[in-house]
Amino acid sequence: MSLVACPGCDMLQELPTLRPGERATCPRCARTLTRQPTYALDRCLALSIAAAILLIVANVTPLMDLSVEGRTSSTTIIGGVIGMWNHGERVTALVVAFCAVIAPAGFIVSMLTVLVAALMPPAPRWIGEVLRWMRYLHIWSLQEVMMLGILVALVKIAELARVNAGLGIFCVGALTILFPAIIVNFDSREVWKRLRWADTVRLEDGPDEAAGGGA
Repeated sequence: MSLVACPGCDMLQELPTLRPGERATCPRCARTLTRQPTYALDRCLALSIAAAILLIVANVTPLMDLSVEGRTSSTTIIGGVIGMWNHGERVTALVVAFCAVIAPAGFIVSMLTVLVAALMPPAPRWIGEVLRWMRYLHIWSLQEVMMLGILVALVKIAELARVNAGLGIFCVGALTILFPAIIVNFDSREVWKRLRWADTVRLEDGPDEAAGGGA
């Protein structure tokens, strides 16, 4: 068991061991303290693999095709970054490259690494750092912002040229749904409970408690 403070009324209480599908609520305010989803990590792994495939396809296939007076042009996300860099918009190119390519790829790779380590122990010690950095990579994975920008560009360009949506734009749209789905199904507490380290240290309550116990 572990002690937690209720986020609703601040009542300090012990969390019981839950079976899959159960949840623990505060006896004072009935606020949900934690839940134990059924097959959450397996489902999260499946969603992460699907997101990895879609992310690769989104970056290697055209977002859209433009036709103006018989001339046709298309570009990918990486191609757009290179084009901005070559036209002198280097700061914008770096921001787009980080938020649209590097951060999402880092988040997916980190998620897959953590999930595989949790499902196939023992795990190396650096998995804890990967789990910590994964949250920051997700914050900077701005798939929704990029999708909104693409839709705005489509509306404006449609007045000047013929626009055909490419496979890449559908993959980006699917990623805007998959990323939140991964976060909803990811339970960091369950991951810390499952991790069995190569040096036989087992984390029961999380990184803070483990660090304190090893001091």
